[in-house]
Amino acid sequence: MGKLSGKLAFVTGSSRGIGQQISLALAGEGCNLIIHGRKKENATATLALLKQYSVEVDVVEGELDTDAAIQQVISQVKEKHDQIDILYNNAAIQSKSKDIWDFKTEDFQRLIQVNFYSVVQFCQAFAPAMKQNGYGRIINLTSGIKDQPNLTPYGVSKSMVDKFTEDLAFELKDTGVLVNCMDPGWLRTDLGGPNAFDEVETVQPGALQLALFDNDGPTGQWFSAQEIRKSMEK
Repeated sequence: MGKLSGKLAFVTGSSRGIGQQISLALAGEGCNLIIHGRKKENATATLALLKQYSVEVDVVEGELDTDAAIQQVISQVKEKHDQIDILYNNAAIQSKSKDIWDFKTEDFQRLIQVNFYSVVQFCQAFAPAMKQNGYGRIINLTSGIKDQPNLTPYGVSKSMVDKFTEDLAFELKDTGVLVNCMDPGWLRTDLGGPNAFDEVETVQPGALQLALFDNDGPTGQWFSAQEIRKSMEK
């Protein structure tokens, strides 16, 4: 039996890339999964990869670009399951590179809606049941991006995630629910591009470690998946 056997995780944006790798890492420890993509057919590749594990997998679909769309995804999850044990807020979008002077209000609104408001609403939907159950792991993906004013809306949206994570962790202190941020690193994905430092598979050890923390483990903290991986390889 795996270390997460009997647990259920919901991983947003898991039809490809980082979310797909997170799902594979969790499944490797026996965790059942709810995977998410904009459309169910987009999850075909992830479903095929998960067949090697003896875990149950459900698929939900939907955009995250409006509050109504986010709530529809939440409804799909709750129709299938009363509660979840692990929430990985992975889904995110990037802004086009521009001079900082050229960003419009709508550039910020679009990224904050998907990258931040979805995190807030998913946490609000599932954290109360985790608290009542005395167990939960919430991992919000953030970014180590800095000194890149050409990507300001993306950096701002991730800074908001960092602050919300700290506040939610404080609210849930000593309840058995841990809330942390994870920077996956600059990875070769559709978002990261082909020139990124590391292959997307390198996110797995760090992503899994945050889900495996004991109830008295760290909360409200910022972790680097690449630093965790490198420390485990020593």
